[in-house]
Amino acid sequence: MKKLLFLAFTFLTFLIGAAQDISGQWNGVLKVSGTQLRLVFNIIKTDNGYSSTMDSPDQGAKGIAVTKTTFESLVLKIELTPMLIEYTGTFENNVFVGDFKQGGQSFPMNLSRETIEKETVVRLQEPLKPYSYYSEEVVFENKKDAITLSGTLTMPAKDGNYPAVILITGSGPQNRDEELLGHKPFLVLSDYLTKQGIAVLRYDDRGTGQSKGDFKTATSLNFADDAEFAVEYLLTRKEINKKKIGLIGHSEGGLIAPIVAARSKNVAFIVLLAGTGIPGGDLLLLQKELIERASGVSEEEIKKGQENNKSAFQMITKSTNNEQLNTDLSAYFRKQLKESPAAKPETLTEDEFINMELKQVTSPWMQFFIKYDPSPVLKDVKCPVLALNGEKDLQVPPKVNLAAIKAGLEKGGNKRITVKELPGLNHLFQECKTGSPDEYAKIEQTFSPIALKEISDWILIQVR
Repeated sequence: MKKLLFLAFTFLTFLIGAAQDISGQWNGVLKVSGTQLRLVFNIIKTDNGYSSTMDSPDQGAKGIAVTKTTFESLVLKIELTPMLIEYTGTFENNVFVGDFKQGGQSFPMNLSRETIEKETVVRLQEPLKPYSYYSEEVVFENKKDAITLSGTLTMPAKDGNYPAVILITGSGPQNRDEELLGHKPFLVLSDYLTKQGIAVLRYDDRGTGQSKGDFKTATSLNFADDAEFAVEYLLTRKEINKKKIGLIGHSEGGLIAPIVAARSKNVAFIVLLAGTGIPGGDLLLLQKELIERASGVSEEEIKKGQENNKSAFQMITKSTNNEQLNTDLSAYFRKQLKESPAAKPETLTEDEFINMELKQVTSPWMQFFIKYDPSPVLKDVKCPVLALNGEKDLQVPPKVNLAAIKAGLEKGGNKRITVKELPGLNHLFQECKTGSPDEYAKIEQTFSPIALKEISDWILIQVR
């Protein structure tokens, strides 16, 4: 009798699952290391079952192709093979309760038909409205690429004539607050500087937030164009002192600011926060080595990884033909895979894994970054420069990069240089223990007051 009841229940569950139409939009929020990422799955019913696409609104990505979508016995499975993504959820009370997996890591995430907003995380340093200064939402145009960029302009008051800075974000799609891992560094920096009498323009990267354009096809040179048109926009504002407009770039932004300053006479000064001074390929190798060592990776594995990546980067640096580069890298990755088959996840075929690796290292941004040497551009920067790094920065190691920045500027005859390594700070300019990226989200502080004061004091001297 018990067996019959069990079979009947199983059959009933199957019928419920088969009758349930799950087509439409399903929304979830992925929580990883203190940050939140909204994800949307758009599911379509087909003659053979289901198909779907994925959106990542916070990254400005829409219509990402899904490899496989199934819904059987109340269990939804979604696979994005090239990105090593898999979602599995069980249908309960009109919600899918499940887990999001990527690259061997698993995170709980539920999906609902209702629009889900990210939980508000308020850090102690984040300013709360109403602000004690004037804030305006603005839009300006990159006329070269015919795209509009959206941002926020803050000023001590609505009327006046103020010195100004433009904030340039680091690598990856960033919004105007440079929001990452539960922190909003540019919001905190903007608030601090505005209260010191300095107008601040910060904006969403192209293709991110409310800005138009395609982030995926852009390189640092395209982002430099965006920053240059930000300068042009400020020149149209009567509240801005046209002779006192500067740039503040963080990480990749510290690579971009010198490009703009070297070609625009309208840039009065630049501040490089963890800016790069050495070639991109060398930086990526050094960054990987330091982070892996801090994470406990064996010296043997670190050495092997350095050898493999160095060879791949050399191919990219020497390449003048993308088609030939893809052929050469494919052969190289296939050889590596034979030597270390465990490097490939079991869910991927050899071809899928190699294509995934190729996509990562041959993107327009990555190819440009690996090949780019900041030194020739630094030589052409004639305005005052402040270069700051955190002592414990593992992403842009301070000593080698600060020395290279100083040498590059001096080679061009620039004597108005201030270079400082700030004790105890990491890549985000937080007070930290080790400098490892694993700490970023766990640290309550968003931006060290010491670093904020260094930046503000130096700028105020420049604009006197």
